Amino acid sequence: MAHKKQASGGVVQGVNIAGKRFGVKKYGGELAKAGNILVRQKGTRFYPGKNVSMGRDFTLFATKDGVVHFRNMTKDKRGKKIIDIIDE
Repeated sequence: MAHKKQASGGVVQGVNIAGKRFGVKKYGGELAKAGNILVRQKGTRFYPGKNVSMGRDFTLFATKDGVVHFRNMTKDKRGKKIIDIIDE
């Protein structure tokens, strides 16, 4: 017989959920073909620049072939990170 009362919430413990595989898929300096996914993200951590477009789930993808380039904005848009595809 138990001498202490058990804490509740035992049902929730032990539940494992698979990761969603977010993150940068193509890094700066890498070649990207049109249609390649560059970043999978929740919200706009990165913004689309030249030759990059955003899907409705905030995924950034290349619209032209080229080299991936990351840049930080300045002045009033400080803190925003933009991804561009630059032609070779």
